Amino acid sequence: MRGVGTVLFLVVLATLVATGARRWRIPAPSLLVVAGLAVALLPGTPEIHITPEIIGLVVLPPLLYASAEEVSWRELRAVWKPVSVLAVGLVLASAAVVGFVASVLTPLSWQMALVLGAILASTDPVAVTALGRRLALPPKVQTTVQAESLFNDATSLVLFRVAVSIAIASSAVSWGDAGSEFALLAGGGTLIGGAVAGVVVLIRRRTEDPILETVVALVTPYAAYVLAEAAHTSGVTSVVVAGVVLGGRSDRLTSARIRLQLHAVYGTVVFLLESVVFSLIGLSLPGLIRELGDGSRLWPLYALALAGTLIAVRILWVFPLSALLQRQGGRRKTDWRVPAVLSWAGTRGVMPLAAALSIPVAAADGTPLHERPLVLVLTSSVVVVTLVVQGFSLATVVRRSGIALEPDHTEREEAGARLSLAGAGLRRLDELSELEAAPDVVLDRLRRALTARKEHALDRLADTDDPAESADRIYRQLRRDLILEEAAELQRLYDDHRISDTTRRRLQRTLDLEEARLTDS
Repeated sequence: MRGVGTVLFLVVLATLVATGARRWRIPAPSLLVVAGLAVALLPGTPEIHITPEIIGLVVLPPLLYASAEEVSWRELRAVWKPVSVLAVGLVLASAAVVGFVASVLTPLSWQMALVLGAILASTDPVAVTALGRRLALPPKVQTTVQAESLFNDATSLVLFRVAVSIAIASSAVSWGDAGSEFALLAGGGTLIGGAVAGVVVLIRRRTEDPILETVVALVTPYAAYVLAEAAHTSGVTSVVVAGVVLGGRSDRLTSARIRLQLHAVYGTVVFLLESVVFSLIGLSLPGLIRELGDGSRLWPLYALALAGTLIAVRILWVFPLSALLQRQGGRRKTDWRVPAVLSWAGTRGVMPLAAALSIPVAAADGTPLHERPLVLVLTSSVVVVTLVVQGFSLATVVRRSGIALEPDHTEREEAGARLSLAGAGLRRLDELSELEAAPDVVLDRLRRALTARKEHALDRLADTDDPAESADRIYRQLRRDLILEEAAELQRLYDDHRISDTTRRRLQRTLDLEEARLTDS
């Protein structure tokens, strides 16, 4: 019962703090970590011990899947080069430098220092996505940050497995073995994630049951993760691939009613899991500290030094890379605003903690790994430092850089798209009028509504009078037909690069809401 009460307390605490963070416009992950740490320091608070299964199997798949679904295929194709360099080169550089610094400053052996460097080398997709939702970043910048955090995990996990194998065994691991491990993890995870996405597409296209659709959507990330791990490949890569593939096709898989239901259910699940997991990071840190020996009293200084090293390596990597790409693109004067934001967006979070918890407690010969508690403490501490320092200041960096999209820009883009949608609907009405496919009173009502939208795209509109029952039925049928035409026009605007993915998703949701109201009425 005590365990159940603790879980319920965490849910209540995390929900209250996350709700307050949204109201106060404070990054929720950063505030949740601080709140969890504050509660853990109160007298009488029970120690919280997180198991690898809770993070790796229960929490991580749906959060990774939700982050991957938000990545736009179009923007991803445009930024794949810098994302590839960051996801591989920066991870290798970060792991090497952090491992070296840890071996010099801390009591860790060089083997365990290498393990720590591999753990902290990659940014965290859950933390980055959660922090980025409230920032009005340009689409390419947002996609770069999210895609890097999603795809650099494969590189980091390969390094981690190689480093752990060195730490727990006396035999060395060759570069050929490391390359084979990377191909197995990344390639196998990609294949399994794509296969799971294909099966899900077939299922969702053949059902209109909202309950079944919801169950399939909730099970998908777990299926991708479990199948990949059972095949000894990367479950993280599998979930990411499945999320990216299905996220780009979600508008064409189901009806508007089901999409709205899935959006509400999945939004609730992600909100609760994010709230609980970030508060757990803060709650678990004091317990991990108490497990340290007397020889590790300088762990706060170690943690600050490692966090500073990660930030410095990222800055020294991102700025030259950005300058090189801008020169290759023909720009004479280098713009440092985007690399400044990219450099400061490298927070750590759930992924490093999950990797650290999976470190074996003993070596291959049965000898206990006495350095494991220090690795856990340093990992959790660096996660807390990056979430607090970079998380609380990222909005300021974005604002001072001047790259954030102004509300007027978003409103103009959305208003222009609404005008195009209304124009598509009016063109379809003209075709129906020529065919005399409906009573004039119904066509006139639809035309007035669409004309009002076209003329007052930035204002809320008042609707028209109630029609007779038969006319109302015809009206709903024709309005659904027009919504389909508007949805097609919306997709054309997106394919022609005239609107961003954010605007497309927002307007698609508006159309879904209207279609659902027509179905319910």
